[in-house]
Amino acid sequence: MRLTDASVAIRPRTPWEALDLGVLLARRHAGLLMASWALVSLPIFALLCLLLWDYPGWAIFAFWWLKPAYERLPLHVLSRALFGDTPSLKQALKALPGLLKPQLLASLTWRRLALTRSFDLPVMQLEGLSGQARSQRLVVLGQRDAGAATWLTMVGMHLEMALWLGLVSLFYLLLPAQIELDWSWQSLANAAAGEWLWLEHLSNLLYVLVLIVWEPVYVACGFTLYLNRRTALEAWDIELVFRRLRQRLGGVAYALLLGGSLLLLQAPTPVMAAEIGNCPLPVTDPIGPEAARLLKQPLSSQAAQDSIEQLLDSPPFEHRETVTRWRFGEEETAQADEGPISGLLAWLEKFFKLAESWNSNATIAVFFETLLWTALLGLVALLIWRYRQWLGAFAGRIGLAQRAAMPPSSQLFGLEVTPQSLPADVAGTVEQLWAEQPRAALGLLYRALLSRLLHDYHLPLHGAHTESEVLRLIQGLQQNELSTFSQTLTLHWQNLAYGHRLPPDDLCQTLCQGWRRLLENGARA
Repeated sequence: MRLTDASVAIRPRTPWEALDLGVLLARRHAGLLMASWALVSLPIFALLCLLLWDYPGWAIFAFWWLKPAYERLPLHVLSRALFGDTPSLKQALKALPGLLKPQLLASLTWRRLALTRSFDLPVMQLEGLSGQARSQRLVVLGQRDAGAATWLTMVGMHLEMALWLGLVSLFYLLLPAQIELDWSWQSLANAAAGEWLWLEHLSNLLYVLVLIVWEPVYVACGFTLYLNRRTALEAWDIELVFRRLRQRLGGVAYALLLGGSLLLLQAPTPVMAAEIGNCPLPVTDPIGPEAARLLKQPLSSQAAQDSIEQLLDSPPFEHRETVTRWRFGEEETAQADEGPISGLLAWLEKFFKLAESWNSNATIAVFFETLLWTALLGLVALLIWRYRQWLGAFAGRIGLAQRAAMPPSSQLFGLEVTPQSLPADVAGTVEQLWAEQPRAALGLLYRALLSRLLHDYHLPLHGAHTESEVLRLIQGLQQNELSTFSQTLTLHWQNLAYGHRLPPDDLCQTLCQGWRRLLENGARA
C-alpha cells in the first residue's frame, strides 16, 4: 500500500464526511461492484430457490444470512482500486475463493448480527488479524467511529426495506388493468399455497436486486470509515506531506552535498588550530555557582520562612479564614479514639453541610422532590385501583357514606322493563301469544328477563349495553342454569328481531319451563 498512489485525498474527516466519501467511491466503480455482486449472489439465490421452492421465506432468509460472505468481494475491489490497481471482473472473481477462507464460519455465526460489520471487515480481510489481536484492534479503531458504523447498518436496513417496497409497488403499478381487475385478493388468500409460490419468489427476487445496488455502497462506506480512522490514528496525512517534501528536495540533494564539500575545503589549517588552542580560557565562571555574589547571601532558608510568616501576620494578610466544602475523590478518615457522641456530631455536621449544598442547587432539589412526590402519589393511586373492590366492601362494613345508587332504568333496547308493565303470569301469557304472535311472546319473555335482572339481581344495566354485554354480566352471577337460559332466549330473540327468523314451536315449552323454574319467584339466594 503506497499512500502516494491513493485516488482520494488522504486527510482526517468527520465520520459523516467519510460516509459521503464511501458513496462517491462506490459510484466511481459502480459497474464493477454491481457486476461482481450480481455474478456471485444471483446464482446462490437461484440455487436456494430451487432447493427450497416450497419454502420461499426460508430461501430468502438463507440468502440474507449469507450476506457477509458476499461483502468480501466488493471490499477486495475497493481496496485495490483506491490505490490505482483496479482489478478486472475476471481477476476479482478469481480471487473470491481465497477471500472466503479466513474466518468465514465466525462471520456467519456469532459475528453475523454485529451492527459494525462493514467497519470490522477490513480488520479481518485487509490486516489479516484474528483472535485477541483482532479484538484489541477493533477496540482502538472503534473509539470514535463505531457509532457512525452502527448508524450506517441501521439506516441501511431501513433503506433496503424502503427500496424493496418501492420495487414491489412499481411492479404492481406496471400490471395491465385487465389483470388487476381479474385478481381477487380474497381468492389469492384462499387459494392453495403452491399456486402462488412464484409470486413470493418474485418478491424475493426484487429484494435481491435491491442488494445489488445497495450492498456495494454499504461496504464502501464501512471501508472509508475504516480508512478515516486509520488516517487519524497513524497520521497518514502528515506522512504524505513528508514524502512529498522528500521528493521535492531530492533534486537539490547533490547540490547541497557539493556545497558541504567546498566548505570543508575551507576549514582552518593545523597551525591556525594550534594558535587557537593556545588561547587561555578563564579559570572560573563569573556567573557560576561559585561566584562571590552567591556565596555571600545574607538570607538563609529559615530567615526567608520567618520573613514570609511576618508578612502574612501583618496587614492586609492578617485576616485568616478556614473554608470547608465538599470535593469529589476525597474521603475523610475517622479517628479511632472518637467516642459515639463525637461520631454523631460529625455525622450531623456532614448532614447540615449536605443540606447547604442542596440549597445551593435549589432547582435540582425541587426537581427531585417533585419526582419523588409524583412517584408516591402514583403508587398510592395504583394501590387504590388494584384493591378498589376490597376497599368498597370495607367501606360498606364500617358504615362509610356511599354514593346513592342510581334508580334502575325503565327502558332497555326500547322495551319497558318495569315490574308494573309485566303480567302476573309471564309464562302463561307467553304460551297464549306464541301460536298467533310469536314475536310479541318472545319479546315479552326477553323483557321480563331484563326486568328480573335489573330489579331482582341488581345488575347495573343501562341503555348503552348490548345483548352480548348483558350476557357477560349474567355470567358474572356464577349461575350456570340462568346463564344457559339467558343465552338461548337472547339467541332466538336476536334471530327474530334482527333476522326475522321464527323460532321453532317446541322452543315455547322449553323457555316457559325454564322461566318457571328459575325466575318465576324472583332471584334465589
